[in-house]
Amino acid sequence: MSLKKAAVIIFLILLIDQITKVYIKTHFVLGEEIPVFDWFRILFVENEGMAWGAKIPGAYGKLFLTLFRLVAIVGIGYWLWDAVRKKSSRILIVSIALIFAGAFGNIIDSVFYGIIFGDSHHQIAAFLPAEGGYGTLFHGKVVDMLYFPLWEGYLPEWIPFKGGDYFRFFEPVFNIADTAISTGVGLLLVFNKRAFPKKEKED
Repeated sequence: MSLKKAAVIIFLILLIDQITKVYIKTHFVLGEEIPVFDWFRILFVENEGMAWGAKIPGAYGKLFLTLFRLVAIVGIGYWLWDAVRKKSSRILIVSIALIFAGAFGNIIDSVFYGIIFGDSHHQIAAFLPAEGGYGTLFHGKVVDMLYFPLWEGYLPEWIPFKGGDYFRFFEPVFNIADTAISTGVGLLLVFNKRAFPKKEKED
């Protein structure tokens, strides 16, 4: 698989990811929710940190996380280039392209959204507001909107530790970029032998 084809995959994912994020940011108030089906909702939340909403504490925690992401994307980009150069399997190249696109999509939010968007609390955010954005460069928040509460209710009493507690599955809210990363990692796990074929030893 050529680098050009991998670039097309990356471009399309970034395009869809950013279009959905910009639309949500400029049409929804933070916390606004629209039901699509019983098991799928559009819910606007902003993620200040890592996956699952985890954060690095301290004044420079967010900056460190963004810089780490930038370093990581360089490494993933080299991995992709090297895989193409070595004519690795198509499944490996596609997987790396998905992971690269997803990581890059969220990096765009972290680096630029703080300066190009206004605040979303109790109002729809303005694009390039005259008074400036809600943050500074490298201090943007990642926009999430895909929410799949597939089941919610009280767990049976016989379940150890959690029996009788209220439980919701699936709780996380995510975006297209997150989906691309998860898909790429999933492909590597499921098709591991095809992605990393062992070379036959020469006699």
